[in-house]
Amino acid sequence: MTKRKRRSPAPAEGRTGAALSDLGLDDRQQRVVVWSVSAVGVLAIALVLTLVVNAIGGGQSQPAEASGDVSGEGLPATFQPWPTVKELAPIADRKADTAPLTAQEVFGARTLTSGKVTLRRLASRLDQSCAGAVWGVDLADALAEAGCSQAVRGLYGTADGVYVAQYTLFNLADVTAADTLAKSLASLYRGAWVQPLESARAKFGTYSEGNAYVLGHYLGVTWIGRTDGAEPGEKDDFIMLGLAVREAEKAIFRRVVKVTGVPSDPAQPPGPEDTAQPSEEPPSEPGSSPAASPSATATSAQSSLEP
Repeated sequence: MTKRKRRSPAPAEGRTGAALSDLGLDDRQQRVVVWSVSAVGVLAIALVLTLVVNAIGGGQSQPAEASGDVSGEGLPATFQPWPTVKELAPIADRKADTAPLTAQEVFGARTLTSGKVTLRRLASRLDQSCAGAVWGVDLADALAEAGCSQAVRGLYGTADGVYVAQYTLFNLADVTAADTLAKSLASLYRGAWVQPLESARAKFGTYSEGNAYVLGHYLGVTWIGRTDGAEPGEKDDFIMLGLAVREAEKAIFRRVVKVTGVPSDPAQPPGPEDTAQPSEEPPSEPGSSPAASPSATATSAQSSLEP
């Protein structure tokens, strides 16, 4: 008995070819159509897989904001917070130190020096609204939570134009608020920072370093770097650069003396950093006059102090 061969079903290509033949397409045209449909199918599958992966992963990640991408903004490459010292305990709360800060008080010295590094004051600014001294919503909110009432900034540079340094002092509610803000900056600095003061002589570049120092109920933030944005090399003494700009903290220790009533050291003859030049006006407060008190300041102003 002869077995009948099972007839295999016509392939899909055959059915497709018959349909295309009915449309009047020759063999070459039919092959082009079949190849195009297959390619489109592969691309569609790939697109679906991509959408599924993105949905599972939470969508596309946003690139990190680079330093200086936004006008007037920048980010330090490194940051380190530092706790307060016991000598500043008398001003651990703003209730014991109620006098408002002034730009003259903090940045009155024309130059700041440490070791072989000498910084020349380029500009200063006092803001009664702390949010105006920073960029980044998270940092502005953190300052509000810390009870920030003032922010005073001073920009300095070396005479050769190689280095730039800025010191920012925030007037906060108490030492706990200052310590909390310093620790928060350890993560916030990646997407928010203080606004740099403008000067044609010194600007921050790609690489810079930041530190925050808890000073009783104040928080001092240093920002140092090379004006060309390069990382420090063997000849770059960033330690002394940071210590030089921290000379502005003398104003805080003078406040401790005022609160405690402890006699200060005998007055010394003014050095070169404390000698005002005839052609240079000292830092001034907005809305104030020579006869006005230090507290008579407006919300925001900037004094450019270039000789």
